[in-house]
Amino acid sequence: MAPASSSSPAAVKMASDGVWQGENPLDFALPLLAVQIAVVLAVTHVLALALRPLRQPKVVAEILGGILLGPSALGRWGAFRRTIFPAWSAAALDTVSGLGLLLFLFLVGLELDFRAVRRAGPRSVAVAAAGIVPPFLSAPGLAALLRLAVPASAHAAFLTLCVFVGAALSVTALPVLACILKELGLLGAPLGETAMAAAAVNDVFAWALLALAVAVSGGGGGARGAPLAPVYILASGAAFVAFMLCALRPLMARLARRAGPDRGAALASSGAVVACALLAGAATDAIGVHPVFGAFVFGLSVPREGGLAERAGEKVAPLVSGLMLPLYFATSGLHTDIDTVRGAAAWGMVALVVAVAFLGKFGGTFAVAAWTGMARREAAALGVAMSAKGLVELIVLNIGKERKVLDDATFAIFVIMALTTTVLATPFMTALYRSTPTATTPESDGTELKGGDACPA
Repeated sequence: MAPASSSSPAAVKMASDGVWQGENPLDFALPLLAVQIAVVLAVTHVLALALRPLRQPKVVAEILGGILLGPSALGRWGAFRRTIFPAWSAAALDTVSGLGLLLFLFLVGLELDFRAVRRAGPRSVAVAAAGIVPPFLSAPGLAALLRLAVPASAHAAFLTLCVFVGAALSVTALPVLACILKELGLLGAPLGETAMAAAAVNDVFAWALLALAVAVSGGGGGARGAPLAPVYILASGAAFVAFMLCALRPLMARLARRAGPDRGAALASSGAVVACALLAGAATDAIGVHPVFGAFVFGLSVPREGGLAERAGEKVAPLVSGLMLPLYFATSGLHTDIDTVRGAAAWGMVALVVAVAFLGKFGGTFAVAAWTGMARREAAALGVAMSAKGLVELIVLNIGKERKVLDDATFAIFVIMALTTTVLATPFMTALYRSTPTATTPESDGTELKGGDACPA
């Protein structure tokens, strides 16, 4: 068997016959993927240990690890790039990391508990809206400036660019926020409960914005569909959500009750739930919305009755949070080439995007939280917490890049923004708000992912 050294993915074989047969295992898909995953996990683990004294969430180490391994740093070394991350291997690496992302969003849907929103009251909804509206309204002006500072961004339709920029600026990373609050002992405190409830509402709006962004972006490369394709996509997406929450959720509740205490039936049911999450992702891809949206909505539709959601989460969470999700963050870093951000105008846009993303979230959240009676220091801490980015931000950016709405330079600018706002959140919150853990411990809070790393993203 000849080594699959061709650059064509179709010529790549799964495994080699070994070095004694004169074959290099790194010319074959499976051993190369194993080495890539091992390298990514080793680098991100070392960075996580280095950042631990700074109390940074693991996502920071994972994004930095990808950037370090990518074209911005080690990827400049041609021998390293050709040996460990050759171009023909990108499809396999992206597919595995994308599957991890899909399963993680399924877990996020499972763990979103809207009872926390009801407990926090109208304040959480008002805080969420205040954190979304100002950044989103700033998107048209920022998109216009981007088209001037980064000429390649002008290739995308202005409306499409505005929606993607608005979605990227508006999101709050729920898992990252949970990590920061837990690290500071605030997850069970009133501030933490309000922040998590507001972030849950923000997540739902973020996914709606992302679905809108995907719909208006068309096919990315050149729309071949019907002129009204965005309308069809949005209508089909709305029908999918209605079916999941209004029809499938009651059916799942009956399935959970039938599983009962029988462990065999319980395992079979949780396995079926995971399979359905994958099919839901395939269904939304067929609609024209990203597969992660289907997995997320399906996770929302799984009832908590009978422990079905908890059992499904326990089966999936360790593999996803420990292996597949770090790979997704790292591949986002691998796709980031900071060298594409060139010139004073482009770096000025980096500073402006960071400022708008942080101050838009902080200002709106602080004003509404203070108006609803929260102490100023707590309101400021809440504003900082809501500005943290992470998973959803990277999803928006990666989809925008896939659909050719974001060019390489714009993608790098927003990755830098996500990294900067996340890095700043912990020290700012530590300076603004110090508290000891309350009787409501993080482990008893419904927002934590069960069965895996409490802070996977």
